[in-house]
Amino acid sequence: MSDALPIDVEARLLTCAAAWHEHAFRTGPADRAEARAGVLAAYRAAELAEPARIVWLASPAQAALAAAVLTGAAPLARLRNSPLGGLLDPVLAALGPDLPEPGPSVRDRVRTRPWETARAETSGALSPRALAAAWRLTGEPLWARTDALVRHIRDALTPQTGAAQDTGLGALLRMTTLDAVLGQHDAAWLAAFDGLGHTSDAIEALQRVARAGGWWWPYERVVLMCERPSLLRLDDLGRPHNGDGPALAFPDGFALHAWHGTPMPEHLPETLAHLDAARITAETNAELRRVMLEHYGVERYLADSRAEPVGRDETGILWRVVMPDDEPLVTVEVVNSTPEPDGSRRTYFLRVPPWVRTAREGVAWTFDLAADAYAPQQET
Repeated sequence: MSDALPIDVEARLLTCAAAWHEHAFRTGPADRAEARAGVLAAYRAAELAEPARIVWLASPAQAALAAAVLTGAAPLARLRNSPLGGLLDPVLAALGPDLPEPGPSVRDRVRTRPWETARAETSGALSPRALAAAWRLTGEPLWARTDALVRHIRDALTPQTGAAQDTGLGALLRMTTLDAVLGQHDAAWLAAFDGLGHTSDAIEALQRVARAGGWWWPYERVVLMCERPSLLRLDDLGRPHNGDGPALAFPDGFALHAWHGTPMPEHLPETLAHLDAARITAETNAELRRVMLEHYGVERYLADSRAEPVGRDETGILWRVVMPDDEPLVTVEVVNSTPEPDGSRRTYFLRVPPWVRTAREGVAWTFDLAADAYAPQQET
């Protein structure tokens, strides 16, 4: 059993990784006919009778509500009074006046067992080092990004604010997502199976659904299926990010606002458009304050808040600003020793840990050095 992957296998892995990256982050309407065909094939592969109904819903939020309704996990009045209650009417319309009896979840049979079999077979066919190499080329680049999206969506189901706050219901809705097959967001392992040429009726069925649509909830007699997102904005590192609106949105309006992967309130764009130093200092949410500060700029904040430097030496100027309910803002102001084409010299502000006490110590920290070990021969 060789530790090396043949060149042709590496090429296939890379091709499949690129294709599954596109599937994982695709937006727009699902291919409902193809998704349905994939679901029925998954049930056949699991030796299950075809579900009596496949119900399409506009988002994971609607599907989580539908799952709660069908399984009796929460009464309708409680669901209607939740922050997601505005989505309940379209859910009830999709389910119809006579609520179907879903039966137990069959996720274990249509997804978990075939998955475990495929992983065991691919592991047995390759040495540990070759399998790790295959994973690095296919699933690993996708895993962190898709897993983060899944966590953000699940967290968004938990009510955070408002008079109708009901954290117990939010946790319940979040729990219903554990019965879901993640469709396009299962891309990491599906890419690995595809790239390694693993074939089975069950895995091919799961791949068909994942290429065609979003999350789906398989029950014995009913399947709840979700549309893909209508919008997705990512930063250069693949994290949900948008300062002008939602970073992730579904056709029913269920959305996630985020700044470089950090979930933010819905009013973030308006907040960023009307920032000043006093507003930043007064913000009680430490994460939101950090986003505000990043957007506003450290140099501008120091000037507008009339902060005073706490030290200076030949390396730069040390600034320290106490932040309510957070660690202090500590930054070193340094001047680039290399002039710009017009002869000017750019000023930089380097964020350093709160324990830094001198500018030299802060600059040395950026080079992973102690202050007494920082002695550059030439500054650049």
